[in-house]
Order: sequence, then C-alpha cells, then structure tokens
Amino acid sequence: MRSSFLWRNRVLMTSAALLIVSLHLISTGVHPGDLAARPESAFLEIISPVDAAFTRLSDGASSIVTGYLDLLHVREENARLRNELARVKSDRARLAELEVENRHLGELLDLKDVLGANAVAANVIGSDATGLSRTLVLASGSSAGLRPGMAVLANQGVVGKIIAVSPHASRVLLIDDHNSALDGFDQRSRARGIVAGLVDDGLILKYADRSQDIRIGDTIVTSGLDGIFPRGLLVGTIKSVHHGGPGLFLGVRIEPTVDFRQLEQVLIVTQPPPHLDDQAKD
Repeated sequence: MRSSFLWRNRVLMTSAALLIVSLHLISTGVHPGDLAARPESAFLEIISPVDAAFTRLSDGASSIVTGYLDLLHVREENARLRNELARVKSDRARLAELEVENRHLGELLDLKDVLGANAVAANVIGSDATGLSRTLVLASGSSAGLRPGMAVLANQGVVGKIIAVSPHASRVLLIDDHNSALDGFDQRSRARGIVAGLVDDGLILKYADRSQDIRIGDTIVTSGLDGIFPRGLLVGTIKSVHHGGPGLFLGVRIEPTVDFRQLEQVLIVTQPPPHLDDQAKD
C-alpha cells in the first residue's frame, strides 16, 4: 500500500527533491571542489580549447576585416592624393603658362610704347597646314579692329602682315614667304633693298647693287617706305653675301631675327606708319 503511494507520486517527490537541492545550492553557492561543481569543471575543461580556438578565429577574422577596411581607406586616400597631386600639377603648369604669357604681353606692351602707335596684342593659334605658304592664324579679327595690310610684330622683330580677317580670327603672311616683300636697308652702310622670302626657306635682300657695302653680320631694318612697317624695326642679319655670278645685284641672304615657329603672342600695329613726307613736315 505504502509502496504504491510512493510509486504514484514519484514524479512529484523527485521534483520536490530537486527543487530543495536547487534552493540549497542557490542559498549556499557552489564552491570549487564541491560535487555540484564537478560537471561544470568537466564541461569547462572540454569547451575551453574550443572556446579559445573560436576566440582566436574571431580575433583573426576581426583583424582581417579591420585590415581590409583600412586597405580600402588607404586606397581611397591614395586616389584622393593622386587626384590632388594631378590638380596641383595642372594648376602649376597653368600658372607657369600664365606667367610666360604675361611676360610676353608685357614685352609687347613695351614694344608698343617704343613704337608710340596704336597696337593690339593677339595670340597665335595656328599656322598654315598645307605647307603651300608660310602663314600664321591669330585669335583676333575684325572685331578687335584688325584689317588686311596691318603690320605684325614680335619682340624680336618683324613677323609679317595681315592678309585676311574674319570677325574673330586673322591670317598673317610671314616675311619669309615667297610672296612677301618689304622695304629695308643695312643699318651700318644704309644700303637699301627689298627683303623677300624664298620658296625653299629663308630671306634675301633683293636689288642690292654690287657697289653697295654690305657685310656678313650687318643688321637689316625696315625703312618705313612701304607704308606698312614702321621705320627701324629689326628684320634680320646678313648671313652671306655673294658677289659672283651674272647680273647687277649682290646675292644677299638674311637670317631672320624672329623664330616664327616659336611665336605665341604678337603685336599688330593698327595705325598706319606716318608717311615720310609727313615726318619731314613735322
């Protein structure tokens, strides 16, 4: 009878006993070496290597992620620095160009003051692409007051004259073109002639009489008699003088003072030079 009572209530009694034990453990705590602590110690002994490995793996993964994010940041920073460096180089190059351009324009303004004539500066934007003639294209035209026949100068000397204009561009015939001619003279001996271009390149002084004193190294300047170029502008220096051969004139070759391939800015004289008769009256 009694055995039957215990069997029927075995679950309730077991639960009550476990509850009592739990309450006892909670109230008294589990101390190292206690029987109740042994399963936990065994579990910790088993799980600790796994936990350590997981911790190392977690730290490694965290380090990899951190390194990857740092690498991305470094790449972005490098890209930003490269862009900044490129911008600085571009700005520096532009400033250097502006400095050179300002220096050229300043020299042209000095030339304008020396001439005492109305003149405007213009940028060179091109040259003859066909090779049939020696010309330059300027970035200024009739809207800037330019007209055909105006003299074009550089700091080093005479460049040519304008032969065609549009509202915002103009074409210059260089003095070394075979269709070009201007009146000039030897600054030392005052020997006159016509400075003309050659088909194969270079300049000559035409119609220089054999009796005239023209020497290598002499300076040729404009005479002002052609009504285009003001008097006294540099044209070139005598490179060779040929006295032989048929004809009445010397064979005189001139080295231009202007390097036409290096021109970036030029000065256009918009006021015709005074006629020599007018100068005589003054």
